[in-house]
Amino acid sequence: MPLSPEEYREPLAHAAAHAADWLDSLPSRRVSPRENIGQLESAFAMRLPEGQTDPTEVVDELARLAEPGLMAIGSGRFFGWVMGGALPAALASDWMVSAWDQNNGLRYATPAAAAIEERAGAWILDLLGLPPASSVGFTTGGTMANFVGLAAGRGAVLEAAGWNVNRHGLTGAPRATVLAGAEVHSSVELVLRYLGLGEPTLIASDDQGRIRLDALADALDAATGPLIVALQAGNLHSGAFDPLREAIRMSHEHGAWVHVDGAFGLWAAASPRWGDALDGLETADSWATDAHKTLNVPYDCGVAIVARAGAARSALTSHTSYFIRDDAGVADPMDRVPELSRRSRGIPVWAALRSLGRSGTVALIEGLAGNARSLAEGLSEIPGVEVLNDVVFTQISVAFGSDERTKAVTQALIDDGAVWMSGSRWAGREVLRISVSNWSTDAADVAAAIDAVARAVARA
Repeated sequence: MPLSPEEYREPLAHAAAHAADWLDSLPSRRVSPRENIGQLESAFAMRLPEGQTDPTEVVDELARLAEPGLMAIGSGRFFGWVMGGALPAALASDWMVSAWDQNNGLRYATPAAAAIEERAGAWILDLLGLPPASSVGFTTGGTMANFVGLAAGRGAVLEAAGWNVNRHGLTGAPRATVLAGAEVHSSVELVLRYLGLGEPTLIASDDQGRIRLDALADALDAATGPLIVALQAGNLHSGAFDPLREAIRMSHEHGAWVHVDGAFGLWAAASPRWGDALDGLETADSWATDAHKTLNVPYDCGVAIVARAGAARSALTSHTSYFIRDDAGVADPMDRVPELSRRSRGIPVWAALRSLGRSGTVALIEGLAGNARSLAEGLSEIPGVEVLNDVVFTQISVAFGSDERTKAVTQALIDDGAVWMSGSRWAGREVLRISVSNWSTDAADVAAAIDAVARAVARA
């Protein structure tokens, strides 16, 4: 059918109205969904229509049927899984990304999207104090950001050992050893499987989940052949940071590529408050983080940073006759990420940073950490509540006595619905894990969360 711009106006207007209604409901609505997956599957179990349906009717139906099954992740009372909300400029620009529909792979084909992402990447490097010539790519999330850094590292260490993995694959290659802390995130382990590197050798960690330098030194001395070391900027349960400068120095002395998984914690480098904790961060070889966590842009948006841009390009670039290159010496967006086809997910990052500025970004990061400290302090005053970690950034792990009671309190909290916090297991104990990641969380939300936990303790 021929394109008629007018045909978009009414469906978009209805979508905007439904979106505004949803956002208006976030401060007061129940955080958890009102209906479960079985009810939602039944609601969407209609047969595929034989004929066409008016687009506006489709939008209205979608909003009506989906609403009972939506988690209020954007609420200031959502503290689950290190998920942020969406800043206004980031959300609005994300709508424009969909409308513009730019497949941001080639600078020549989509120059506006490419230029915006390049500037967003430069701002990130500046904010985090990372090498300004680094490659910055925008991936689906932290997992694929880790993939980029570790893929670049795999190619680099094998090349140093005289093996071209792009040409010969892994069959017959020198075996690469990967060292990681005992509390390495599962996304890093998953990426190592994707890359054919197998399970990492786990290095002992301290009581906050930080890699122990003495244990790392022993493992480095014992390792032979190509070597990769994966460190953390922000432990999943404690928020703690590995001792980066010394760990990176030791690893580099053994010829290792050092990758830092900083899904949420890398953003702390924007604030001088964590200068000591992140000392030496810039000396690593690659870094991974999420913009849809601490920076609060809509899903999905990981950030993959590689100090040696050539290593990223070698691992990821693709060649074919129908690609029109703007400049053979300049990397295209698709040379920095695994996908050839993708939405321009770096544009909301540009919008978020443009709206916040340097001071606003620092205030956002420090505000999240401040709310985490206030929440931990308030929870520790409830009888029977034990805060297990040093609250150094935005993560809190709480126990309520025995594992059975902790699980019971967690379930009572979920059933209550006023806030969302989820269970986990850390340091051999069941815990309630709390992530303070939403820009809109305020003192009232913190107070509501403390009250909700107190009710759950009383009820369990």
